[in-house]
Amino acid sequence: MQPADTSNAIKLIPASQFSIEQLAAIYNQTRVDYMVPMPMNAARLADYVATYDVKLEHSLVAATQDGEMLGVIMLGIRKDRAWITRLGVLPNTRRGGIGKALFSGLIEQAAQLDINFHMLEVIKNNTPAHQLFLKFDFHEVGELLVLRRSPLTQPQAPIIADAQRLDRSESLILVGHDRGTQPWTNQSESLINANEVSGLMLTLADGSRGWLVYQRQKFLLTRFAYKTEVGDPATVAYALLSHLHHQYPRLDTQIENIQVNDPHLPAFYQMGYIESFRRIEMWHGTPPSSLTGIKNAE
Repeated sequence: MQPADTSNAIKLIPASQFSIEQLAAIYNQTRVDYMVPMPMNAARLADYVATYDVKLEHSLVAATQDGEMLGVIMLGIRKDRAWITRLGVLPNTRRGGIGKALFSGLIEQAAQLDINFHMLEVIKNNTPAHQLFLKFDFHEVGELLVLRRSPLTQPQAPIIADAQRLDRSESLILVGHDRGTQPWTNQSESLINANEVSGLMLTLADGSRGWLVYQRQKFLLTRFAYKTEVGDPATVAYALLSHLHHQYPRLDTQIENIQVNDPHLPAFYQMGYIESFRRIEMWHGTPPSSLTGIKNAE
């Protein structure tokens, strides 16, 4: 027997009408049985909202007519593009049309802002969510890796190079340079919005050169952006990582949404990173020139 469609019995309410504590609570309740739960407290959710330009006034909560929260979905907005994230429905109310109603409502929110290009990521093998997005004409554009390196990993001596530490302002200048099309979490705005951003730039003896920008949290290195300007990407990346982890030997490291065809990737594995899980990146509409790196005519 198919579950009854309960979507007509719910109302969609702007997420801004709820406290950040309420939003964190409903999000966690929707993820208790999720493939990768990723629980959040209020502080972490507030940081997520600020870093990724989530607009709570355009994000939605599904609720019963009596006000019981059933699900949530959030919308990030940057200029001419939108990001759909944090979709979750309480386990005992799934397959009743609530997820579809939330998703459709969020697309309408973006349309009201004249934004017709949407991005999202779905965890690989999360078939119900993947199928929902396909029904809304989203298409796959790539596969993304989430990697982690434990501070217990065998340390490596830093590669001999002319290395320079970069402060926040110097680092943010670099992330504005063309790095190709990036997932939402790795776009320049995400680093600009983050706290405690620093960087490294180095030149090897053969003239190879590149840079790495990162966020240092209390116990964690995260949010990497990097580019090889001259030389082999894997060689340059390994040198950068060797200096980074020599500088912060006791910090855990987690980086998200590294494209599977990234030429720097072999260096991460060589440095002891392991794959946590994979996501599928999906788009709807035509990517704007500001995303693809094409110069605007203005």
